Amino acid sequence: QVQLVESGGGLVQAGGSLRLSCTGSGLTFSWYTMGWFRQAPGKEREFQAAIIYSLGITNYADSVKGRFTISRDNAKNTVYLQMNSLKPEDTAIYYCAGAPSRTYLFRTADEYEFWGQGTQVTGSS
Repeated sequence: QVQLVESGGGLVQAGGSLRLSCTGSGLTFSWYTMGWFRQAPGKEREFQAAIIYSLGITNYADSVKGRFTISRDNAKNTVYLQMNSLKPEDTAIYYCAGAPSRTYLFRTADEYEFWGQGTQVTGSS
């Protein structure tokens, strides 16, 4: 059974930082493109960042370039999202997802097969 588990969310003041983690069981991340998405109340799920896990190649949404960094720890089968300079508008549930590909950096939710349960990030002004 495949399971993705996010952690690291919380309440942070504007300008602060958080690091989200996503660990997996039942799948080996090195065969996947791993992505981070977020969903705010009343809005669509929105792409944030993705990484071809085996190659370390990354891609970001324009709104988070320079502020968010996606990375991975091969030994731990874990992917991270470092979020700096957080803003109130970054408030959302953040989801980790996996797409079975070692060559494409997918940016749409439909391309991802496995999803975590999400972790809440709240930015206060």
